[in-house]
Amino acid sequence: MASQRTLTLLFAVHSWAGIVTGVLLFVICMSGALAVFKHEIDLWGNPSLRHLEHAPSPVGPQAVLAAVQSALPGSKVENIVLPTATRPAYFAQVRHDDGLRSKIAVDAGSAAVIGPVDSELGQFVRMLHVFLFFAPRWIVGFLGAVMLVLALSGIVIHRKIMRELFTVRWRRSSRLAASDLHKASAIWGLAFHLLIAFTGCWLGLAPVFEQSWRYLSGGADPAVALPKDARKQPMQSLDTLLLQARRDLPGLEPETISLRNVQRADAIVTISGDLPQHLISSARVSYAGADGRTLDLRDPRQRGFLSRFDGWMEPLHFGDFGGLMLKALYCVLGLSAAGLAISGTVIWADRRRQRHRSGDAARSPTMTGERLV
Repeated sequence: MASQRTLTLLFAVHSWAGIVTGVLLFVICMSGALAVFKHEIDLWGNPSLRHLEHAPSPVGPQAVLAAVQSALPGSKVENIVLPTATRPAYFAQVRHDDGLRSKIAVDAGSAAVIGPVDSELGQFVRMLHVFLFFAPRWIVGFLGAVMLVLALSGIVIHRKIMRELFTVRWRRSSRLAASDLHKASAIWGLAFHLLIAFTGCWLGLAPVFEQSWRYLSGGADPAVALPKDARKQPMQSLDTLLLQARRDLPGLEPETISLRNVQRADAIVTISGDLPQHLISSARVSYAGADGRTLDLRDPRQRGFLSRFDGWMEPLHFGDFGGLMLKALYCVLGLSAAGLAISGTVIWADRRRQRHRSGDAARSPTMTGERLV
């Protein structure tokens, strides 16, 4: 059992870590709770796409790329999202001449360019959660580590966990009721909070450590090792590369095709997606756009436990491997985590007010025994 001194220290760490990062944790948890419904939000926010029917035989991504380039000359297609059961159309992320980006919908059956989507609310929420919209991802990873510290320190501080599962002192005072609700919510959602904190920490910080190790060991990312070459050169067909990806990664369900330096000698095409037969694994493969050489292949089934473990992190974090009910559960528990950030701040502020009042009362003349003249 922890000593009183250790408990006091942990309580101070728990309190100040929550206060310093409370607002950011609220934003991260709230946006994360909504981000699990990213595709549903995008579909809801784009009524012009709701009438589209799923094409039984969708056109290939090469036709989509050609259609967008023809409709928007001078723009650069950065990635193409393939249609699925919840996405009846292709979506192309396009960078325009002025540097601005837009999301273009393309009919999956005819490759006809529908035009810019009405709303990118789902993507906005996802970017807010993953990058705080503009910040580097390691900051969000650091906040995941803080959330992990808060959860673990809370376990040690609140030793009477089983009793506090059902204890809410509604009639004593609003402060005690808020404190009990805070503890009960934290305990009931503890497993989820630990999962989300750890996976968020991993997703944000693991790439930093990986890049640092690669730099220190003298290695290089194959997808970045190509010499820069601005010469124009025809690219391999995206349809051909998509078939090659399915051969290189048996069982792959492609979701996104990312493009770098399109129509240049140093073009790179990265195809990523899920491996449904392995539940929560994801994979990707990068090709040289000019000749189709394989630059990098990441198959969790062949790269050992650490690679497989890394492949689990994003599906576990966003809950997109178990259908609508699992997403709903993730959303509710994510909202509870956002509530903890607010209730913890309110409790801390109330305790400080109580201490100030007690201090003022102790210094008043009636408490010190002084007589008023």
